[in-house]
Amino acid sequence: MTRTALVTGASRGIGRAIADRLQADGVAVLRPTRAELDLADPASIDAYVASLTVAVDILVNNAGINPLASLDEMSDDDLRETLEVDLVAPVRLARALAPIMAGQGWGRIVNIASIWSVVTKPRRFAYTVAKTGLVGATRAMAVELGPHGVLVNAAAPGFVMTDLTAVNNSPEELSAIAAGLPLRRMAEPAEIAELVVFLASERNTFVTGQVIVADGGFSCL
Repeated sequence: MTRTALVTGASRGIGRAIADRLQADGVAVLRPTRAELDLADPASIDAYVASLTVAVDILVNNAGINPLASLDEMSDDDLRETLEVDLVAPVRLARALAPIMAGQGWGRIVNIASIWSVVTKPRRFAYTVAKTGLVGATRAMAVELGPHGVLVNAAAPGFVMTDLTAVNNSPEELSAIAAGLPLRRMAEPAEIAELVVFLASERNTFVTGQVIVADGGFSCL
């Protein structure tokens, strides 16, 4: 039986690695562009879900934004958009797709949280708030959907070599980050994809409601 997965933010970075890895496992992968699915626009989410012609068995909420600002720097628009994209949109997609999964007695939802939902640092205010909320949503969904065979988990990556990481850190900062990790290097997107694909697969039969940190030991320091 061929499963179908919806992966948001699959055009680059972790999302693309997840989509590619799922596809290599024989999963049919939906990779909507922003023009097709604008997570900042509730109407776009509703329209995209209504346009689906296949049942989605696996939902990977990967897309996110991370405007750098402290509490006193952050604008209302930045806060609103970050919460909309990083928290509200994943919940809306899960709310729309989970009943189908529950009806068939099988489904997997994997939310991509962040190390900043476990610890934090200056100028990550909105992102930390949104991703921490996503962790809470993961646990709540796991409790509600578990009786119907739907497993819900979150992966919390640390520093990963993506375009977003490069934008938010200078080359000198990237070198210092890598040197400061117990593994002395940052993760590659494919490494995070391996974790996510396991959580989203039939091989995962009993892990639900968990937030699995993949940070090279950063949160142990």
